[in-house]
Amino acid sequence: MARGDGHEYRAYDARCERLLGEDMVRFAGVIDADGRLVAGGFSQDISPLERDEERLRSFMKFISRITISNEHDDSLGPVNYIAVRRDKAVLVSFPFPVSSVLLLVSAEPEVDIESMASRIVELFSGVS
Repeated sequence: MARGDGHEYRAYDARCERLLGEDMVRFAGVIDADGRLVAGGFSQDISPLERDEERLRSFMKFISRITISNEHDDSLGPVNYIAVRRDKAVLVSFPFPVSSVLLLVSAEPEVDIESMASRIVELFSGVS
């Protein structure tokens, strides 16, 4: 599991670990505004689909920018989560606006996104 700069990410780390125990979850990590992994990580049984560390870091920074952005909040409301279904994986990101971090989850492509999102919201409610 990744570790942040201190105890501020412990609650996230514990919840990421619980999430990683669910079927079909490949990755559950909390990412800061700079795209750094500060809590969570990959499931022990899984190897990353993206093997290039620099590309993975760049991707996390990109996800962080679009998820935490509040550009259209006035007209559309705040972002609850962003989901992307690809051939090899489903990616879902959840903003935590109070702390300016986000949760990024990668799961197997067969996962039911709505059901998974509901479980994640319940698991992480009260942490931000």
